[in-house]
Amino acid sequence: MKPWDGIISEEEQRAYGAAGFGRRSGIGTRPALLIIDVQYRTVGTRPMPFWDAIKEFPTSCGQVGWDAVIHIQRLLALFRERGWPVLYPHVAPKESFDQGRLAEKVPALMTVARHGYDFVEEIRPRGDDVLLPKKHPSAFFGTPLASYLIDLRADTLVVTGCTTSGCVRGSVVDAFAYNFKVMVPQDAVYDRSHTSHAVNLFDMAAKYADVMTTDACIEALRALNGDAG
Repeated sequence: MKPWDGIISEEEQRAYGAAGFGRRSGIGTRPALLIIDVQYRTVGTRPMPFWDAIKEFPTSCGQVGWDAVIHIQRLLALFRERGWPVLYPHVAPKESFDQGRLAEKVPALMTVARHGYDFVEEIRPRGDDVLLPKKHPSAFFGTPLASYLIDLRADTLVVTGCTTSGCVRGSVVDAFAYNFKVMVPQDAVYDRSHTSHAVNLFDMAAKYADVMTTDACIEALRALNGDAG
């Protein structure tokens, strides 16, 4: 069962299939892992239901974030084992000059406590990882991400983190535009809206990425020969 079953009608799914959307792109030989915005501000400092989590950080997605962290841990362990690159696009603490359209739309983004920007301990970066502070949804916009990936000779991006409908989708669309193969483990991304999560996974699967479970993603990655880094 797909995450969008019961949300996207069978008729609409059939229409996309009939038009030729949704074919798999497959995996390359040099994968890189993106862990996008997995900070305490998006999950809370401990697992909590959504309505409790937003009392701590109004930007938190609650329990679904912690559920995804478990799967991100599994992917991260494989990338560590193989010596493959890991990159952390993340939101830096907001300053007074960080006003803009997003601050107008979501003023709460400007008031997150500093410790909310800390990386979740279970998947924290280590010394040789690439940290990419960003100001906008796409991890590519206004950052050197493309340059880092070229230098790493990466051809496939495994995109995890949040939110599915925002920074994950924006990064996936731009990765597709840069001609990377893209894999999205559907249970390693998260969103405060189940509907937005499902609809955006459907759209990414139809047009921009191979969407699958973390189990399937790990199986495909383990099939690669040796050190692809």
